[in-house]
Parts: sequence; structure tokens; C-alpha cells
Amino acid sequence: MNGYAGFLLRVDLSSGVCTKESLDKDTLRKFVGGAGYAADLLYKEIGPGIDPLGPENKIVFATSPLSENPVTGGGSVILCFKSPLTNGWGETRCGSDFGPNLRRAGFDFVVIEGKSDGPVFLEIINGTALLRDATDIVGKDVYEKTDWAEARLPAEIKNKSVMTIGQAGEHRVLFASVMSRDRAAGRCGGGAVMGSKNLLAIAVCGDLKIKKADQTAYQKAVKEALSTVKSNELCAGLNEFGTVGDLAANDQDGDWPTKNWRSNSWGNGAKLFDHFQESNLVHPSQCYKGCPIGCGRICEVKDGPYKTPVHEGGEYESLTVFTSYTVNDDMDLAVYCDYLCNKWGIDTISAGAMIAFLMDCSEHGLLTDIDTEGLDLRWENSSIMPQLLEKIAFRDGIGDLLANGVKRAAERIGNGAQKLAIHVKGLEGPAHDPRSGKLLGIAYGTANRGMCHIHPLEGMAYDRGKLDWGMGHYGARNPKILDRWDEAGKGKDCAILQNGMILPDILSTCKFMSYAGITPEHWANILQASTGWDVDGYELVRLGERVVNLQRLFNIREGFSREDDMLPDRLLAGPEFGPYEGNQDCVISNYEALLDEYYIARGWDIKTGTPSREKLSELELADYQ
Repeated sequence: MNGYAGFLLRVDLSSGVCTKESLDKDTLRKFVGGAGYAADLLYKEIGPGIDPLGPENKIVFATSPLSENPVTGGGSVILCFKSPLTNGWGETRCGSDFGPNLRRAGFDFVVIEGKSDGPVFLEIINGTALLRDATDIVGKDVYEKTDWAEARLPAEIKNKSVMTIGQAGEHRVLFASVMSRDRAAGRCGGGAVMGSKNLLAIAVCGDLKIKKADQTAYQKAVKEALSTVKSNELCAGLNEFGTVGDLAANDQDGDWPTKNWRSNSWGNGAKLFDHFQESNLVHPSQCYKGCPIGCGRICEVKDGPYKTPVHEGGEYESLTVFTSYTVNDDMDLAVYCDYLCNKWGIDTISAGAMIAFLMDCSEHGLLTDIDTEGLDLRWENSSIMPQLLEKIAFRDGIGDLLANGVKRAAERIGNGAQKLAIHVKGLEGPAHDPRSGKLLGIAYGTANRGMCHIHPLEGMAYDRGKLDWGMGHYGARNPKILDRWDEAGKGKDCAILQNGMILPDILSTCKFMSYAGITPEHWANILQASTGWDVDGYELVRLGERVVNLQRLFNIREGFSREDDMLPDRLLAGPEFGPYEGNQDCVISNYEALLDEYYIARGWDIKTGTPSREKLSELELADYQ
């Protein structure tokens, strides 16, 4: 089978049986891989209403024929499951060598189901798989588990990777991550799902080769893509400064959520970036060797109370949630908090959002019925963040409340705390503010996994006129698309752009490749050379639309409706302070109308957001109704 290892590994933890299954060619042609293949599998194999932390849930580790090639950002593995945080579609990604090495070990997909009676780890080596006892690593952190699992792999095979959960996953923190050492599959609570199954680690190792349909055409298509990436200015900026380089620019542009989203700018971005560059940065890094972008950063805190080992971190989202979210201006503290989240296996975005929410509730006097253990939760006391993170990871004291996510915590606190809980569908908001551009706002509301900037589209890049990667060829021809304040047509634009920006999730490639100018035609040329299929950019964008709709059906089956596509009230009001205070241009004036426009463009029922029968038939999804 060209382009694929050709097999799925099914691991039934309840029985302890690992089964090697041949892939169905028709399903591959229809969904390719990644989040597309996983959406089909999960929709068919898990029923509505199951407990996300019960044995009926499944977690899929997914790759595609574009995995392993660094030029296409092929170091990503996509994890899909029913999310314990949202009770809907759960999806997260990890940029590392795990996905490529999984294919070298003989499998394109791994499906984990059931629940083990005791702690286990999964070992996959050159087409064979075994479950082994993991009692020795119960209660260990991510780094300890990783070292332990790696030591058990054969030394003679160099291509090896490990993904683990930390203590947060073992304690079923609903936003626990799955880690590839310092690299996180952070969002939606995949670590809690693994922990609920008593699966502590997965180790892969192999040296098998994947056959290409046309090696010459493959190399040509990859070379063309590489030329595009290398000539792109945004790519050069990510390489030189990493994602942390956005701190100053986003602060200035009103794209920097501040003080639990009370404002969209703080004024400290440049200062914090300078400190990171001068005091914390060790050297640039890549999530996967050979990546032409190389946005990663190796960093450390050299001394003081927040001293850390040299580690991979310094990512924009993580550093923002531990600075502007909580109005902390100590970058060393932020780097330390990021390191602790990696160590214990916690999603940094949700963790920082939880702490900011808690401080906001404290200031508003809403914690009267909550045992705060005498903790000083004032904004001025940001030094309490490491203690709160530890409490979350181990569900200790107030951490047991925080470990359930901001939506559930707000419901428990009451007293109007829901108004301070910034989330969509239960997923906490990432470090980009929709008051920086209208496209991002409608994208946040309609993303299938919840409030997410990376899954639906890089809306803020379009809004700020920084990106136009050719989606006009697929229907996004609105002349106002690059005007961030203009609402005209943005609902339709969002629907079209989501169909394109989901492709990296289906193809298991890096989202930044679209930033770097890689278009659906580039993806299609590489996919065709790899598999031998006759495919073009139009078919891929249609594939994107198919998968968006199937994931939507997954949520509809779980009871989601239009109500779950709404934005928090705070994000539909102007900033309370900062340079954008009083600026009504940055606020969506009629979100309901934008949502109507989005639904119409999608072919969904305008009252419920349910895909129409006609649309599903058009997308070859009639059997999924």
C-alpha cells in the first residue's frame, strides 16, 4: 500500500490483547488519515452519551502519508477521543518524532480502548505490540516515565519515541496532556482519558520503510514546497524569534488576553520578550529534525527560586497564560510554570486560564462557599501560581475543583462566576483575543473542539492582513477579508477557511506550513506522489469540509446545538482598560448575524446548527445521519 504502513493497531486494555488490522482502502481514500480517519472511526465505534473517562471511550493516535517528511511539517501526531472537558469532539496534536516513528514501527494508527486492571505501558517495535506492567512508574513525572520507557527499547534501533502522561493524567485532571517529553498534545484532556484507562506510556521503535508511489514526483513536490517555505518572511520570523516573538506584536495589536480577558492589551509584551531572549533562551530547536521553520526554543531559568533544568519550552501560548492572563510581569516565573506543566502533564492554556479565573473570582468576592485554604489569590500575588499548579496536578484541596476545568468550576462556585468563565463548549480560551479581529471571533464560537485558535483557522492572521494563502481559489473572495474590523462576509469566510485549515489536522502536518505559504495544491501534489491517487487541491478542501461536518455530527449526537457556538459575554464587550478601551470597532456588533451567515454558508439548520440532509449527501455522509 503506497504511502502507508498499511496497518492499524487495536489495543484492548480490558483483555490485554493487541490486534494488527489491515487498513481499508476505501476509508483511506475518503478520509486519508489524521483527524479525518479518526472522526470516521470514533463516530462509528463509540455511542452517544458514553462516559469520556469510562472504558467505552477510545483514543486514536493518527498519522497520514505526509507524516515523517520534515519539509511538510510531518512530525505531528493527532490524538482524537471524546473529551472529558467538553463531552464532545476531542482533538489535540503533538509536534515531535512520535508520529513518524510510529509509522516506522509499522502502524499508521493506534486505537486504545477498554481499561486495564492495573498500570501498563504499550511497547510497539517493528510491527509487533505488547502490553507490559508499569507499576514501577506509577506516580512518576513525565520525564521519569519517559526515561524509564526509553530504556526498555532496543538500543540497536535509533528511531524511537515515547508518549506519556504525568501525575495530572493519573489523577484524571480534565485538561491533562499527553507528552512526548517536552512536547505536548495538550488540549481537550487526552491525558485524563489515558489515565482513566491505566495506560501510562506508549513507546514506539522501528526502522521499517514506507513505499512511495512515485519517488521522483514525491521529491519534486517536496522540493517545490520547501522553496515556498524558505522564501516566506513569516517563516523566517518564526525561525529567528520563535512563537514567543509574538508577545510584543500581539500586545500592540490588541491580541493579548489580559487579566482574565478584561482587556486585550497590557503593554508589557516587549519587556517580557526581551527578558526571555536575554536571560532564558538557550538556543532554537525543532519539534522534528529537519523542519525548515524550527519555531521551538530550548530555555531555562538559570538561578533563583524559579530555577529550571534546560528544557524545551518558551512557546507563545504557554508564556502568555502565565504572564498577561494573570498580570504577572516575571518571565522567570512564567518559564518555571511552563516547565512544571510539562513535568506533571498539564495543558498550559487551560491551567493558566484556571488560575486567572480563580483570581478574578477572588477579586469579585465570589469564593464565599469555597475553601480557599487561606491562599492569597490576589492578582498581585502571582508567585502562588506554582503552588496552584501542583494542587491541580495532584487534585489537592482547591486543586480538585480547578482540575475540572473553568466551566465546571464556575458552576460549582456559583454567585455569577459563570460570567467570568471564558470558554466555548467547556474548552478554555487560548492566548489570542477575538477583539483583535472579527474572523477569530466566529472561528472561536464554531470550532468543533471548543474555543481554539489553531483548529479552525489562523483567523487573527487574516484579520491583521498577514496571511493570504490562496483560499480565494476555493471561494474566499471577500475583498474585506483582510480588514480585521469589518464584519461583512466574515461568517462565510470562516466556513470556507475552516475547510482549508483543517487539512493539517487530517494530513498530520504542521499548521505553520500554511503560514509559510503551503497551499492545498502543495499538499495534493505530495499526497498524490506518495499514494498514487489522482487528487488535487479542490478535492482536499472538499475533504476538509467533509471532516468538519462529521465532527459536527459527533457533537450534535452528544446534544450540542447553536447555544454551544456562542461566545462569552466578556468577549462581546469592549476592553475594560488599555489602549483599546472605548474602541467599539474591535467588538463584534452582531454575533448572532455572523453565526446565521456561517450556518447558511455551511448548509446547516439556522436554528440548531445541524447539517442538512442535502449537505451530508453532497459530502458522502448520508449514512452518518
